[in-house]
Amino acid sequence: MLPLLIDTFPLWIAVLSNIVAQVAKPFIYYYRTDKFDIHYTVTCGGFPSSHTSTVTSLAMAIGIVEGFDSSMFAISFIFGLIVIYDAINVRYYAGKNIELTQQLVSDLSEMFQLPLDDPIYHEKMKAVLGHRFVEALGGFILGILLTGLAALLLGLF
Repeated sequence: MLPLLIDTFPLWIAVLSNIVAQVAKPFIYYYRTDKFDIHYTVTCGGFPSSHTSTVTSLAMAIGIVEGFDSSMFAISFIFGLIVIYDAINVRYYAGKNIELTQQLVSDLSEMFQLPLDDPIYHEKMKAVLGHRFVEALGGFILGILLTGLAALLLGLF
């Protein structure tokens, strides 16, 4: 059993890191707002970033198993940077664009008394798609700590 855990360490620790981040979201939301919403376990955005925790765990685990000077670590590190950049910038601003568009539609409807009966104007869109820097940082720290702890318990250090 132990050799299997070690051989597949990068895979299962990345998945575990994702799950821990997602399960933590409703509890952190509760801590901040005094409202518990289980739906935060399956949403994009929020603290901590599960995208960031997953790719951080993956890169660190590959570095531990294959070596931090290996090509596999280099590939996973660059892949992780792209995912984190996307989560912080591209997806975050796409969400802001959704908020702006929804506000414009609402303003136009009110100002000009436009009926806007087409269902597209009433479609619910999730505005929180990405992460603020602190949410990604939380995912990064979670990924490092979880992977480090698991590696210590397995005797990989």
